[in-house]
Amino acid sequence: MMQEIKPDFSVVGGIALLVLILGISACTEAKTNAEQPAAKKKVSSMNIRFDIEGSVEPVFVRLKDSPTTQDFIKQLPLTLELTDYAVTEKIAYLPKKLTSQGAPNGHSAKAGDIAYYAPWGNLAIFYKDFDGIANSLIYLGKFDTLPKAFSGNKPFKVTISIDSK
Repeated sequence: MMQEIKPDFSVVGGIALLVLILGISACTEAKTNAEQPAAKKKVSSMNIRFDIEGSVEPVFVRLKDSPTTQDFIKQLPLTLELTDYAVTEKIAYLPKKLTSQGAPNGHSAKAGDIAYYAPWGNLAIFYKDFDGIANSLIYLGKFDTLPKAFSGNKPFKVTISIDSK
C-alpha cells in the first residue's frame, strides 16, 4: 500500500514569503537609486571646455578625478572673470566653496595647471610655475597648451562647461 505524501505548507509558504520580500526589496532599491538627485550622483565626464572671451576656438581640458573636481563640475556651466594674481596665475572666485575632502596638503603648481585654493574659494589657472608648494592648493587638472590670453595682464571672461564630446 502506498503512503500519501502531504506537502508541508509552512515550508512552502515560508519560501514563497521569502521570494516576495526579496522581490520587493530589489524593486525598492532600484527605485531609490533612480530617484537619487543629480547632486548626489557622481559626474562621469571629466573633460571641460573653456570658451575664452574674444577667442574663436574653445580650449579643452581633462581633469583629474577627485572629490574636489566632482564638486567643481557640479557648478558648471560657469562664466567667470579671470584676473591676474601675483604675475603667476589667473584667479576667479567660485559661487560656492568646493570640498577639500581627501585632498593633499598642498601642490607645487606648474604653468597650465588648474587648481582650487581652498582658503579663499577661488579657481587658479597658472601661467607660470609656482616656486614651492602652496598649502591648501588642490590640483584639478592641466591644459595641454595654455592659451595666450592667460599670460596677459587684462582681466577677461571665460565660460567653463562640461565637454559634451
